[in-house]
Formats: sequence, structure tokens, C-alpha cells
Amino acid sequence: MSERALSWLEVEACRRSAAGLRRVVSARTTGDRIIDVASNDYLGLGRHPAVTAGAREAVNRWGAGSTGSRLVTGTTADHLALEHELADFVGMPSGLVFSSGYTANLGVVTALAGAGTLIVSDAASHASLVDACRLSGARVVVTPHRDVRAVDAALAARTEARALVLTDSVFSADGALAPLAELHAATRRRGAVLVVDEAHGLGVRGDGGRGLVQECGLAGAPDLVITVTLSKALGSQGGAVLANHAVREHLLNTARTFVFDTALAPASVGAARAALGVLVGDPALVASVRRHATRLARELGLVNAPAAAVVPVVVGDAATAVRAASRCLADGVAVGCFRPPSVAHGSSRLRLTARADLTDDEVATVAAVVRAAVRGKVSV
Repeated sequence: MSERALSWLEVEACRRSAAGLRRVVSARTTGDRIIDVASNDYLGLGRHPAVTAGAREAVNRWGAGSTGSRLVTGTTADHLALEHELADFVGMPSGLVFSSGYTANLGVVTALAGAGTLIVSDAASHASLVDACRLSGARVVVTPHRDVRAVDAALAARTEARALVLTDSVFSADGALAPLAELHAATRRRGAVLVVDEAHGLGVRGDGGRGLVQECGLAGAPDLVITVTLSKALGSQGGAVLANHAVREHLLNTARTFVFDTALAPASVGAARAALGVLVGDPALVASVRRHATRLARELGLVNAPAAAVVPVVVGDAATAVRAASRCLADGVAVGCFRPPSVAHGSSRLRLTARADLTDDEVATVAAVVRAAVRGKVSV
């Protein structure tokens, strides 16, 4: 009997394959001629000379690994400098660096919520926020996508003393913007705290890429917390929570993904600091991302102009999306392929991401390849 204890895995694998939901790990190669519109390297900084030099310099100074958790030996002067620079850039009082954007979201939500707390989360919130809700021990209400009235109603009906509202600023699957000004007004009116994941907003929205929170005039609000990732527009790895000093102090003492996790490696810290420096020195990168995204959408005949770097091409069922993505790759273009549970059933899609370093010719090639791959299958 014990030999068959995991036999159910074979059944699950067959079910995934039949539904077009089987996932595989494929290694990137260096020197290939694939046009990449699948990654989240929005500003094209992952291979920028200044960014790779920043990583090398940090390794030479601190070594390959961080050697321990942030509270033991893992914090370097560069970690502290990055926290200050990120907070200053987006307009928040202070910051705390985590090993990833995922752990930043898990850490802040579970540290600020618990028994006696209500969490109101957008239905399209990132998986890291979903998992944070599950781990928090709080009562959770999931509201329809971008529905401020539903959020307000949930807050008005609560019996809990404390409440958090969770949302992405730019939603990763459809590229839509959260109605942050309205959400913040509702949370303030109801005595709640707004937590905004700026993973896809940093470097793409706001003045010089400072994010949608800054663009909406909310930066520095005492009842607002921002989380960011360093692995998208900044081309590195890691995450951070940006908030007031009291929140930072609380997380430093209570966020388990900070206290017990090995600190972000020096190379990633050095790369992120260098990338932020490039962005500050060349804010035109932000306009380039948006321009390429707009052109891609226009050439694909999509009705809605993209609000950020994400250009979704909805094709319907998962198997169709997988075949279209495979054809794109065969024709020299790497695209994202979003299927359930990342998106709802029947809304599988190719997810294209504009990058600041794409050329006009590459944008035209991408549009032509995607059109050929999804001809007759696009939902606009």
C-alpha cells in the first residue's frame, strides 16, 4: 500500500496535460536571437553594464552570499542604503528589504493582520497576496476586480477592530490599473490601511517611474503601505516594503519572512541600487516602455490601450494559448502564456511585456508573429 501512496500524482499529471495546464521548466540560452516579450525586465536593465557592474562590485565587497538572516549577519551597508534610496524614490518615509517580492507581501500582511483583523482583497490580487491572506489568520473578504463599492461595503460591515485592503497597482495578468485614489479614500473613511503591491507599477507609472501611488498623489500617506519587487523594472532580485517608520519597526520584529529568512544576496542588492541609479538618471526609459506597449496593442488590433507594460492577448482555452505561445517561440518571439489558475477559465492568454530597450523593428516583428499565431482566436 505504501508504494502507491503517491500514485494520485500520476492521475493529476494526466489531468493537467489533458487540460493544457502542464507546465515545464525551460532554460534560457545566451546568445540566441529570440525577441523577449515574456520577461518582466521592463526597462531592459537586467544586462545593463552599470547594473551588472553594481552586482560585481557588491560581490567583491561582501562576498557571494549574505551569510545569514537580516537580524544576524545578513545586513550590509548596501542593504540599508537600498532601503533609504527606494523609500526616497517613491516618496515614503522608510523601507525594509526582503529576499523577494513574494516574501515582502507575505511578511507585511501576516505581520499587520491576524485574529481580529479583516482583510479585503481584490479578486485579481497576486498569488503572494492570496497566500498571505491564507496565512494571516484574519477574516478575508475577496471583492470583485477593481470594485471600490464592494470594498467600501465590506469595510462598513466589519466587526473587527482593524482592517487591511490589498491590491496590486498594476494587475499582472491584464495590465489594468487599480483605482488607488478611490480605494484610499474608502480605507481612510473606514479607518483601514491600504496595502499596494507596486510590482508592475515601479519603473512604469508615475513621475520618472515612481509608481502609481506617487502618480495618484498618495505617496507618504500614513495609512498606506507599498510593496515592490526588485526583479522587474529594476532587473535584479528581491523585494521591499515601503511605509512609515512604525511599520518598518513592527516588521523588523514580527515579519517571519524577514526575521527567519536568509537576507537578500549582496549581488542583487548592488544590482538593484545601480538600476535605480540608471532610472533616476534616465527617466525617459519609462516613456519608452509605454510607447512600445501602445504600439504593440495598436498593431494587434486590441481595443484597449495598455496602461502599463503588460499587453494581454486573450485567446480562450489553455490548450490554444499553449499552441500559440509555442508557435511564437518557433518564429523567434518569446511570449508569456497565462492559464488557470493565473487567470479565469476561458480567458487564457498570451501576455506580452513591452521593454524600453526594444527597437521599433523588433516591436513590428513581435506584432506580426503574434498576429500569425493567434489569427482568428483573439478576444478583444
